[in-house]
Amino acid sequence: MFLQTIAMASPAGANGQAGQTSPGFTIGWMVFMVAIFYFVMIRPQRRREKERKAMVESVKSGVRVLLTSGIIGEIASVKEKTLIVRIAENTKIEVLKSAVSQVLEEKGDLPSEVQA
Repeated sequence: MFLQTIAMASPAGANGQAGQTSPGFTIGWMVFMVAIFYFVMIRPQRRREKERKAMVESVKSGVRVLLTSGIIGEIASVKEKTLIVRIAENTKIEVLKSAVSQVLEEKGDLPSEVQA
């Protein structure tokens, strides 16, 4: 669209046809832009979402997790769509699996956002 506007603004060529572009050029340019959009935005987002889904599905009892609310706890039990998370002695909360932001590897491990 932008290129068509520029082409229309240019002076007439030697054959007197001002502002006409080939339909093949326009379609080719649109396909190129869609491909760039796909590789820059859609594909990386799908990959991240796939990795996140695999991480959430792989959690099991005894694993320390960081929730999206910022709470760090240990998974006490796993249900179909929720988790029971122990956040302190005798304190458990039930959260959705989608609330897991990060799985922490070791007991004293801090989330990656907090590490210096």
